Amino acid sequence: MDFNMKKLASDAGIFFTRAVQFTEEKFGQAEKTELDAHFESLLARADSTKNWTEKILRQTEVLLQPNPSARVEEFLYEKLDRKVPSRVTNGELLAQYMAEAASELGPTTPYGKTLIKVAEAEKHLGAAERDFIHTASINFLTPLRNFLEGDWKTISKERRLLQNRRLDLDASKARLKKAKAAEAKATVGTVPDFQETRPRNYILSASASALWNDEVDKAEQELRVAQTEFDRQAEVTRLLLEGISSTHVNHLRCLHEFIESQTTYYAQCYRHMLDLQKQLGRFPGTFVGTAEPASPPLSSTSPTTTAATMPMGPSVADLAPPGEAALRLEEVAPPASGTRKARVLYDYEAADSSELALLADELITVYSLPGMDPDWLIGERGNKKGKVPVTYLELLS
Repeated sequence: MDFNMKKLASDAGIFFTRAVQFTEEKFGQAEKTELDAHFESLLARADSTKNWTEKILRQTEVLLQPNPSARVEEFLYEKLDRKVPSRVTNGELLAQYMAEAASELGPTTPYGKTLIKVAEAEKHLGAAERDFIHTASINFLTPLRNFLEGDWKTISKERRLLQNRRLDLDASKARLKKAKAAEAKATVGTVPDFQETRPRNYILSASASALWNDEVDKAEQELRVAQTEFDRQAEVTRLLLEGISSTHVNHLRCLHEFIESQTTYYAQCYRHMLDLQKQLGRFPGTFVGTAEPASPPLSSTSPTTTAATMPMGPSVADLAPPGEAALRLEEVAPPASGTRKARVLYDYEAADSSELALLADELITVYSLPGMDPDWLIGERGNKKGKVPVTYLELLS
């Protein structure tokens, strides 16, 4: 118990000394050991990394889970070290409502059939969203949290120790400075004066000088110890701060993985919606060649009135029998200039004979013809030819 009380008193004394030194530095009444410029830049970069990591982490959490109540719930489960219960995504919930509506309103009606198709697509979108959230949480959010809750806490702890070592060092310097000043003042009275009628004063001055000499030796020893501890702690802190570069490399890799998962998610959404459009019959119409629309008959009516009231004449596609469009497509010749090479990004299954099926990563020749839908091109691969969607291609040259 006696030992603990002594240690408590010693710790209290050290704390008080540091507090006095810190206060005097704030008021400009004490000298402060400055860190070198490189060390200060490392500290600034570490603080900036921590601040921006926190902001990116919070905003990514908002992106993945816009509901603040759900985020609070997930945070509590994480702190309690319990598994977060599975939560239905908005897309899956919408799919459930649409399926139930179709069942009640009539699954054989046009509206009911469409609801069922859209519900299936929304279900796939919800599943893709769930996979994206799970992948992004593991590959991106978890490393950011690990940095803030692990590496940064270690850096902060060592920085606090360095601050304490610096205060101890500066306090030792101040103590040595005061001891030397007192020693110099006491030394003035130690020169013997043989005419001195009271030799007792000389003896007291010599004794005080010896005491201050011992105090200077003690202060110098404390300063050497404080300097050694400060240098050691500064080196430890420097190594941790230089490790921020490795943190940046790790976060860069995680960022690439996050973008990759986000790209995959949006590509899946696009494919599901494209399939839904095809099922609903809303994809672009079949290519019918380059026939010009029939000219309207001459009339004495003014051009403005004619354009506003007279319907356009039927196109060749409207008059052509089924299957003739595909025949004309085979007869289309590529233009003399304007052909380009393209790399296929995703597999594509042709909806009819006018389209060209695609395989991912293959190279094809593409070109456009007058009157075509801008979302489609003519693609050629060997002797095969057909329409291809632009969004499935990467134009190379």
